[in-house]
Amino acid sequence: MNDIELNDDRQGRVPYEYIQNMFAKEDPVQISQQSGIYYDEENHYFKIKIMGKEYNIKHPQGNMYDLKTQKEISAYTIKTIVLRYLVNSKNVPVFNKDITYKEIPGGLVYYRNFYNRTILKLAKIFGNDLKALEEVTLCVEGTLIKKGDAACRFEFINNVYITFVIWQGDDELEASANILFDGNIQYYFNAEDLAVVGDVAIELLKNKGEIPNWIGLYQKKTKDGYEIN
Repeated sequence: MNDIELNDDRQGRVPYEYIQNMFAKEDPVQISQQSGIYYDEENHYFKIKIMGKEYNIKHPQGNMYDLKTQKEISAYTIKTIVLRYLVNSKNVPVFNKDITYKEIPGGLVYYRNFYNRTILKLAKIFGNDLKALEEVTLCVEGTLIKKGDAACRFEFINNVYITFVIWQGDDELEASANILFDGNIQYYFNAEDLAVVGDVAIELLKNKGEIPNWIGLYQKKTKDGYEIN
């Protein structure tokens, strides 16, 4: 494990332990009622789906397991996002109206971070490979829609829908992208959380819905400055 990964272990653990402590103190039945997420009272776990794949979240520990393989998910970043979802979600159905990040409360404050971390990354990965976007969309049970040169809409987690829009690059213009959220998003995540959610969603989409072996707030870097796993 290199220094960057160790750094992520330390810095990722702090927000995880904070939300895990809150999660442990909450009544799991009440969490289930407010979020609409199934809770197995006998075996003490929540059952959730993230981009087409199912996982169990143990209460009160906050441990996360792939339902199919029973492999434990160790990445702090995605566990933190899932626990924040469970603690904060209000089970508000979709509005079927997309909004931009800037329209989310606090979005203007964090937009530069969101743009650099997610929108540029999305354009870099799929801007010159629209066929790849179409293929991976099917792997996460998403839907191809008519926006830009290519676009997909998928359910990141229960009732949280994200749309990725791509404009293909050419000899004169670099590829560009945008990320849209269903209007109900403020009932699940705040603007700061969504910068991480967008980043995680790109990694999962790129990996056909599977959580990479290592994914963290501080990614390993390629020579051109973009992230790899």
